[in-house]
Amino acid sequence: MTPTSTQDLLSHAWFGLIGLMLLLYVVTDGFDLGVGILSLFRSREEDRDLMIQSIGHVWDANETWLVALGGALFGAFPAAYAMILSDLYVPVMVLIASFIMRGASIEFRHAAHTSKTFWDRIFGLGSLLAAISQGIVLGKVITGFIPGADSLGFIAVTAIGVVSGYSLLGATWLVKKTTGRIESTARRDAIVSVCTTVLAAIVVSLGTLHFSPIGLSQWQDSGIFHVLIALGVLAALAFAYILYSILMRGEHGPFIGSTILFIVSFAGLVISLYPWIVPGKLTVAEAASDSATLTFMLFGIGTVLPIMLGYNLYQYHLFRGKVVPVKH
Repeated sequence: MTPTSTQDLLSHAWFGLIGLMLLLYVVTDGFDLGVGILSLFRSREEDRDLMIQSIGHVWDANETWLVALGGALFGAFPAAYAMILSDLYVPVMVLIASFIMRGASIEFRHAAHTSKTFWDRIFGLGSLLAAISQGIVLGKVITGFIPGADSLGFIAVTAIGVVSGYSLLGATWLVKKTTGRIESTARRDAIVSVCTTVLAAIVVSLGTLHFSPIGLSQWQDSGIFHVLIALGVLAALAFAYILYSILMRGEHGPFIGSTILFIVSFAGLVISLYPWIVPGKLTVAEAASDSATLTFMLFGIGTVLPIMLGYNLYQYHLFRGKVVPVKH
């Protein structure tokens, strides 16, 4: 095997690993951000208590995937890291601030002796700002950081789509984890959010053809186009399954369907943009570190990734089942 082929293998392996970590972050932290967003629309403090209790044991561990993602991107694709972070300084700083708001509000609400409303609103606002920031990052990356009013409109749609998608994950998580009034309201929220999420996804897919520097050329490849059509069919089936599960009073089905919808949508986006890591500006090969660095990092991720996966799976198993109100 030549050095060039070794470098290609390592760089594409790391592209796949970073994609996996991004997907794990979006699904896991997505539902607890969604719960935070939905808490903004709950007037009863006891309802917000139970909603936050449903994610209380997992939300901080979910965010570790984003930390691992940032470190992996810095080490494996430093050129992409530098370009992305320099162009996305403001939304990334807002994202970090929103995480601080969420963490501080959860801790301070436990120490509140009277009303927790103020800290609950800070938690909800932090969740909303985090989702909007991630939507802006997504839109800017897809457009290749091209300025203009049209690009801003596209970025606004991606931000709405992320907020709606996280609300869908949060609503279906609450369907799985709660009972009574909260569960019934979450089912209604899930129906609204899945419709707006799918609508936003369709607009983003069509907009990618126009706004992405390489979207149209990718879609014109017959092999890629056929794969995208298959993924579109799977997304439609997932959408139908979510609605069916909600209407049939399923508890786990809506969240499973929402997760599948996210996975399929993520796969379609990656296929539409591959092999570009920054569309129109940097390919995977151009952005990758040297073979020695990528090989060294594989040993590190080979140790850390199984631990992170094992811990996440264990905590979800340990705290499975419906949550019940804590007696104060």
